[in-house]
Amino acid sequence: MILSELLKVIEPIEVIGSTEKDIRGLHFDSRKIGEGDLFVAQVGTAVDGHTFIKGCVEKGASAIVLSKREYMADVQRDNVQCTKSDTTYILVENTDKALGLLASKWFGEPSKALTLVGVTGTNGKTTIATLLYKLVRALGHKAGLLSTVVNYIEDEAVPATHTTPDAIELNGLLRRMVDAGCEYAFMEVSSHAIAQERIAGLDFDGALFTNLTRDHIDYHKTFDNYRDTKKRLFDGLKKSAFAVTNKDDKNGLVMTQNCKAAVHTYSTRSLADYKAQILEEGFEGMMLNINGKEVFVPLVGRFNVSNLLCIYGAALCLGFEELEVLRVLSTLKPVNGRFETIRSPKGWTAIVDYAHTPDAVENVIQTIREILNNPSPALPSREGAKQPKLITVIGCGGNRDKGKRPMMAKIAKAGSEQLILTSDNPRDEEPADILNDMKAGLTEEELRSTLVIEDRAAAIQTACTLAQSGDVILVAGKGHEDYQIIKGVKHHFDDHEEVRKYANHS
Repeated sequence: MILSELLKVIEPIEVIGSTEKDIRGLHFDSRKIGEGDLFVAQVGTAVDGHTFIKGCVEKGASAIVLSKREYMADVQRDNVQCTKSDTTYILVENTDKALGLLASKWFGEPSKALTLVGVTGTNGKTTIATLLYKLVRALGHKAGLLSTVVNYIEDEAVPATHTTPDAIELNGLLRRMVDAGCEYAFMEVSSHAIAQERIAGLDFDGALFTNLTRDHIDYHKTFDNYRDTKKRLFDGLKKSAFAVTNKDDKNGLVMTQNCKAAVHTYSTRSLADYKAQILEEGFEGMMLNINGKEVFVPLVGRFNVSNLLCIYGAALCLGFEELEVLRVLSTLKPVNGRFETIRSPKGWTAIVDYAHTPDAVENVIQTIREILNNPSPALPSREGAKQPKLITVIGCGGNRDKGKRPMMAKIAKAGSEQLILTSDNPRDEEPADILNDMKAGLTEEELRSTLVIEDRAAAIQTACTLAQSGDVILVAGKGHEDYQIIKGVKHHFDDHEEVRKYANHS
């Protein structure tokens, strides 16, 4: 692609060198640069891409997009970083945003050829995006998915490394969806992706808001920054787009303030465009009343009622027929690692869930307690048995928001008869330090009845050993993840596998 064509989508502050040259590749990773490529120097959180400009020029980079004037060759001769005369330098205000815009242009603006719907919020993004993808395909349309668990181009699975990929990978995947004949694409939009402009240049036809609770404060510094970052997805919607927001969340209507798109609301508690109530509930699913129509869904929990309402509302906004939408909703299974149920022949039930924020932990525990307190026929018969107990196994990730650790422990303790604190992904932190942070949320009396087992496999085994018929084990925090990161090393570890290992032998 000719450089001058690429530059039409950005607004350079200054250009030094020719723009009438062919660009062979677009990269922000200096290790991938080859002859004739365009390098975009991003200012990362750990590494500044500007420091690699000289090396990229030496490797034959045809053009450099940068935001720091001092790195422009020949601008200040006493501060020249590289001197290759045929390299073009493009100075911009923000290289993150420039990369998003350039990546979209490079791949032929694929988002414009798709009906693209973004899902943002703290919890529920994966469930909503994944089930929407499945629903649309069940209705006979080709679709793609970009999610935390896995990406899909129709039925081709593509491993996911981030909730939202980098701008080049993201647009490359969207291009592949278009080439595969996809009409729709559903994607999780993380706050990091919005802040880092990974979605710059994307043409969203719809945006969905789930909820907002404490998360990623280590990155955003304040809750207000976190909220305002999420809001940017809705601020950027075009007039012909739609927004579906959670009226039950106090930030739901904040998200759509000043939004140019058509706004729709959903709620389980107040007047809204899309409403639902639980009629019956068990570990196998719920009977719901959605906008006056009854439907059984194989998902559990009030939080999933909200997720289903969001999906229902989005599907109607996309123009699908209501009864067909409800029919497909009744067939959709839980997403991997989201309130997944494992039954033991011993009579106890295990729930594997990705809950890794205070609000998510509270929601899943509340759901389990409501089911345990409800004599539903979906539960095993308990005539003459003692009151069932909830055993919770939970940890917190390392190198992440430390402030939520004591909060999560406190919530888990309050809702469980037995709490077992353990490791999640300690990453570069000492597991004992993370556990101490969690223990800080408990009183001395609470600590005396709490088990602290650093080894996660041993913690799960202990829970399975303690469980009796009718009891429920909640294994929270990792959900779909099949690994643990300890001291920077990735080890295979799957909560499902560990639970099943002891389900038949406890």
